[in-house]
This record gives sequence, C-alpha cells and structure tokens, in this order.
Amino acid sequence: MTTQQESRPQAAAKPVRWAADAVATMREGARLRLDYSAQSLWRVDRMIEELRREGTPYTAVETMLRGFGAYAGEVVVRQTGAEWWAGGGDHWVRTPDGRLWDPIDEARRCFAGDGSLRLLCRDATRGTARH
Repeated sequence: MTTQQESRPQAAAKPVRWAADAVATMREGARLRLDYSAQSLWRVDRMIEELRREGTPYTAVETMLRGFGAYAGEVVVRQTGAEWWAGGGDHWVRTPDGRLWDPIDEARRCFAGDGSLRLLCRDATRGTARH
C-alpha cells in the first residue's frame, strides 16, 4: 500500500461509476440484468468467458473488464459493509475483517482464463456478510 490512501467515499467514486456503467451497458447492449447480487456474478463470469472464447482482443474489452471487476467489488461492499480503498491508481476492497481484495484485477484474470468473480465474492463474503 502507498502512504497516500483514500477510503470510501473518495476511493469509491470511480469504481461505483465503473460498476454502474457496466450494469447499464449490459442492460442496453446484451439485455443482461445485473442486480448487485452474488448470483449475478455467475452471469458476469460467463460473459467474460464468452468474450475470451470468441478471441476478443484484450484492448477491446479492457474498460468492460474494469467495469465487471468494479461491479463485483460493489457486490462485496453491499453484502459485507466493505469499503473501497485506492492508492497508486489502483482500487481494491477492504472487508470488515481487514482482508484486501482486488476484484478489478480478478476480472482481468477471468479474461485470461484464470479467475472467477463469483468465487472472489464467495471468499470475500464468507464470514463477513451483514446480518
């Protein structure tokens, strides 16, 4: 971590916007409804897998992957009371138990065939969900 860190709400501004953009794009372009539920991450993982299988160039989907990662981060934030943190141009989620998660990088790993936003959410919310 860097010495200059921002906590929510400052750090949340960009990822919250990226997530909302991804939701709107999926609703309008792919007719896919994302409702910020953990279950919706199954659809996001499948969408990323489909893009990868089609051989879509990374540069063509880089912004969408960032949005999908931010969306997954928002799912974790909303389920656990986690907070977005930022430093050095990176954004990550810190769950109440102090663990740090990088859902934006996880979306990139999904596209590379080695990641899952659904599983990241499952692991991040395990034992930390709000009651």
